[in-house]
Amino acid sequence: MVRIAGVAAVTDETFAAEVLAAEGPVLVDFTADWCPPCRQMVPVLAEIARDEAHRLTVVSLDVDHNPQTQAAYGVLSMPTLMVFRGGEPVKSVVGARAKARLLRELDDVL
Repeated sequence: MVRIAGVAAVTDETFAAEVLAAEGPVLVDFTADWCPPCRQMVPVLAEIARDEAHRLTVVSLDVDHNPQTQAAYGVLSMPTLMVFRGGEPVKSVVGARAKARLLRELDDVL
């Protein structure tokens, strides 16, 4: 799995504790090693994790190694970026995008 600076990796086993039980909003990057657009998102997500740490936690989930969570949320395309708040998904966007665009799209749930 591609490691992203400042972004924790979550698994099927840790998803509930790390994401669903989190205090504030959590951006989950559903990703895969074989996915070129996912690799494009690495520097974007690293910047967001660093710059928005005061209001957002960013984590990454490798769909190939964690099929239960992927299936539970109906994730079919990578990258899927999903914001969870209070244990529920509140926003989902699919595909690579620039940092500014992603932050604009997520602004209403942060």
